[in-house]
Amino acid sequence: MFESKSGVFLIAGLGFFAFAFLSNALVPALMYRDLPEKTTAQLVEENSNLMYQFENLANRYPEQFEKYYGEVTEEKCAEALELGRRTYVSEACWHCHSQFVRPVSREEDRWGPVSRTEEYQNVLQRPVMFGTRRIGPDLSREGGRRGNDWHAVHFFQPTMVSTGSPMPAYPWFFDGSPDKPNKRGIALITYVQWLGSWLESYPYYEDFKPIPLPEEIKESIEKEAEESQES
Repeated sequence: MFESKSGVFLIAGLGFFAFAFLSNALVPALMYRDLPEKTTAQLVEENSNLMYQFENLANRYPEQFEKYYGEVTEEKCAEALELGRRTYVSEACWHCHSQFVRPVSREEDRWGPVSRTEEYQNVLQRPVMFGTRRIGPDLSREGGRRGNDWHAVHFFQPTMVSTGSPMPAYPWFFDGSPDKPNKRGIALITYVQWLGSWLESYPYYEDFKPIPLPEEIKESIEKEAEESQES
């Protein structure tokens, strides 16, 4: 077997596979086997950032929130968080979005701090949503980067806030318009705002860069300003 190149490649391939399994699966499993797995209630209780976002949803969409969740409580937040994750999985969001920032290719500059093992030791990470590819951005640090209004419009019609986005629209998360998210819509926004909200650096905002206005809008603003001065 070692007399041919194919035999050497076969042994080398099996060796690398065994090493990868030991270093990435067996060793971490042994290291963290005694780390308790947190429940959804514990995640909500320990995370004031998430409760802030949940309360913000109640303030922004009062009629819809009262209709589907009633009052802002930790129990209702936990309910929304679990439904949001089930919705995320059932709609196959994991097919286009990852939830794992790797320690390679300077991913921390794009997505935020590199993922740590202990972040995945809870019931909402079963199974882990590592994802299969990145047609869209990694979402493991999405919490707090954008407001709830942005997410509502983005789910209702992605191209309204992200020109050329390949993401499909999800109008069934709303009662007719983006300012009326239904139970699953509120839940999904809650789940997305949870991702990364446990970090000390929360919210992880990107460097602000003003978006230039299109020329026709600029001209319209200047024209209105001139007319107001003349009058």
